[in-house]
Amino acid sequence: MATSGLGTEIVSVVNKLQDVFTAVGSSAAQIDLPQICVLGSQSSGKSSVLENIVGRDFLPRGTGIVTRRPLLINRPPSTPQANGSAVSDKTSDGDKHANENEWGEFLHLPGQKFYDFNKIRDEIVRDTEAKTGRNAGISPNPINLRIFSPNVLTLTLVDLPGLTKVPVGDQPKDIEKQIKDMLLKYIMKPACIILAVTAANTDLANSDGLKMAREVDPEGVRTIGVLTKVDLMDQGTDVVDILAGRIIPLRLGYVPVVNRGQRDIDSHKAISAALEHEREFFENHASYKGKAQYCGTPFLARKLNMILMHHIRATLPDIKARITSQLQKFQAELATLGGPHGDNSASSVVLSVITDFCADFRTTIDGGTNDLSLNELSGGARISFVFHELFNNGIKTIDPFDQVKDGDIRTILYNSSGSTPALFIGTTAFEVIVKQQIKRLEDPGLKCCQLVYDELIRILGQILQKMTAFRRYPALRERFNSVVVNFFKTAMTPTTKLVSDMVAMQATYVNTTHPDFLNGHKALSIVSDRLNAQKPPTPAPDAKSGKLAPGQINNNKDLDVDIRKEEPGFFGSFFTAAQKQQSKKKGAAAMEAPPPIIRPQAALSDRETMETEVIKLLIHSYFNIVKREMIDMVPKAISYTLVTYSKENLQRELLQELYKPEVLEDLLKESEFVVNRRKEVVGMVTALNKAEEIVAGV
Repeated sequence: MATSGLGTEIVSVVNKLQDVFTAVGSSAAQIDLPQICVLGSQSSGKSSVLENIVGRDFLPRGTGIVTRRPLLINRPPSTPQANGSAVSDKTSDGDKHANENEWGEFLHLPGQKFYDFNKIRDEIVRDTEAKTGRNAGISPNPINLRIFSPNVLTLTLVDLPGLTKVPVGDQPKDIEKQIKDMLLKYIMKPACIILAVTAANTDLANSDGLKMAREVDPEGVRTIGVLTKVDLMDQGTDVVDILAGRIIPLRLGYVPVVNRGQRDIDSHKAISAALEHEREFFENHASYKGKAQYCGTPFLARKLNMILMHHIRATLPDIKARITSQLQKFQAELATLGGPHGDNSASSVVLSVITDFCADFRTTIDGGTNDLSLNELSGGARISFVFHELFNNGIKTIDPFDQVKDGDIRTILYNSSGSTPALFIGTTAFEVIVKQQIKRLEDPGLKCCQLVYDELIRILGQILQKMTAFRRYPALRERFNSVVVNFFKTAMTPTTKLVSDMVAMQATYVNTTHPDFLNGHKALSIVSDRLNAQKPPTPAPDAKSGKLAPGQINNNKDLDVDIRKEEPGFFGSFFTAAQKQQSKKKGAAAMEAPPPIIRPQAALSDRETMETEVIKLLIHSYFNIVKREMIDMVPKAISYTLVTYSKENLQRELLQELYKPEVLEDLLKESEFVVNRRKEVVGMVTALNKAEEIVAGV
C-alpha cells in the first residue's frame, strides 16, 4: 500500500513537524503546512483520486452530487497500537483490508474507532444527511475524519463538493455561488495544493476546476491538472495534446489517471488491483505507452511529493521564525502562570503581589509608569484634571448674586440695623450675605472628593486587570479589591470632614483686614463715582449775570414755606402709592397697625441703591478671595488625606489584612482555567522546543 502513498522522502520531515504542530493545537493553524484540495465539477472523479492518494476505499460514491459537505481528512502523527480483539469486534461487516494498525475516528464521535472502512463511508453519509437532508442539500460545515495508518502521510486532504450550475432537490437557487464561496475559502490558502480534476472525455476549455484554480493561482505554481476517465474516451481520441500543454498550459502539467468505474466499486475491487489495471492501461495504450511513466496515480504521488518538498524548503525560514515566536510567547505566558509546576510558597506570592501592586499604584499616580497612554489622560493626570479643571471651574462659576438680588440686600440692610436706622452702611449685612455664599462652596469641595475617590477606584481596576497574578488567583483578586476599596472609603471620612471644616472656617471668621480685600472707604468712593457719572449734569450759572437759576439756592427750599412736594421717608420704598395717600390723613387717624408682613413695594431709592452697590462690591471682593483660597487649599487637603495617604499607607493595610497564615491558602486557590491553561502551555512549550530541534536539523 506504500506505493499509493505520497512518496517516502518527505514523510519523515512532514511527520515530525506535524507531530509537534498537532501537540501545539490551536497555534498549529499559524504554521503553514500543506493541504491537498481536490477541486472539480460534479461527478468528475474527485473522490476516486482522493481515495487513490489515501490508499483506502472509504468515500461515498454514486451519481449526482455525492460530496455535499467538505470532508477534512488528516492522519494524526502518533498511531497507537490496537489490540486484536478490538479489530475482530469491528470487522463483522467484512472489510477484507481491515487490520489492527488502521482505523478512522470522527471528531463528532470522539473515542469511537472504525476499523471497518465501509462503516466510515456509512457514517459520512449518515452525518451528511443529518445536516443537509437526503435531497442534495449542501452545507459548509466540514466533517472531520482522522485516519490512523502507518501508510498515510500526515497531511490534510480535503474532499470538496463538486461545482454545479443548476439547483436540484432541496438546493437553494444560488447553489452555484454557495459552492464557489465554500471552495474559495479552502483553495485561497497559499499552502493549499490544488488538484484540478477534469474528466478527460469532456472539453478542457469548459473545466470548472481549472477556471477556479486559475482565479486563486494565476501563475499555476500550486495547481496540478488531473485528467480522469481517460479509459472512457472515444476510440481514437486521447489527451496527448493536453499533456503537451498545447490546449491550456499549466506550469506543473497534467497527470492522466484511471479510476475504478462504478462496476468496479460495486464489486469491491481493491485499490491495489485498480492501480495495477491503471498501469497496464497506460503501458499498453498506443497513445500513452511511450509516456507511461508520466501517467497514473504513482506519478501523481511523485509530483505531489516534489511540490511538498519545494513548499517545505520555501517556507522553512518562515516556519522557523513562527516556531521561535510562538515559543517566546508561550514561555512568557508560562512564567506568568507560575512556571511549569506553579509557585510553592503562598506567603512569598502574596508578599510579591502586594509589593508589585503598591509599586504600580504609586507609579500610576506619579506618572512614572512605562505604559503611558498616547491618546488619553490616565492615572494621576486624571486626578490633576479633576483638581485644576473640574473643581476650578466649579468654584469659579458660583456667582454670589445669582441667588441674592438687590432687593434682598436692601431688606437685609434694614433688618441688620435693628430699631435704629443706620447712619452708615452696616457691616452686619455684608457678613450675613458673604457667610451664606461661602457655605455654597462646600458642595463643589465634597464633589471633588468623590471624583478623586472615583479615580482611585479606576486606577485600582486597571491594576487588577493588568497584573497577571490576579487572573491566576481570582480569590486573591476579590480580596484585594475589597480591602483596597474599604481603605479608600475609610480615608474618605477625614477627607470630606477636612474639606467641610475648611468651608466652615471661612464662614466662621470674615477677615476684612485681608490685604487683597477692598475696604469700605474705597468701595464707597468707587460706587459714588459710578453713580455720579450716571446722573444728569448740574445746570451751569448764567453766563452774563453769574447768578444761579431760581430754586438752586438752599436745595430748592429757599422760597418754599409750605410743603409742595412729597418728601420720601426713610422707609419710603416700603409703601405703595395707595398707602402713601392714606398717610395724608391727619393726626392719629393716619396711624394704623403695621401689616403682618412688610416687604419693599417700590424701586430702590438713591440712598438704597448706593448702599446696596457698596455691599455688593464688598461681597464680590471678599468672595473672590475665599474662592481663590478654596481652589488652592481643597486639592491640597484631598491630596494630603486621601491620595498621598493612600500611597503611603496602602501597603501597610494590605499586609495587615492579607498577609495572615490563616487566609493565605484560601487566597491562592488557582482557578480551573489557570490550572488547565498551564497544562496546555507546558505541552506547547515542550512541543515547540522539539519543533525547534527538528527544523534546526533540516
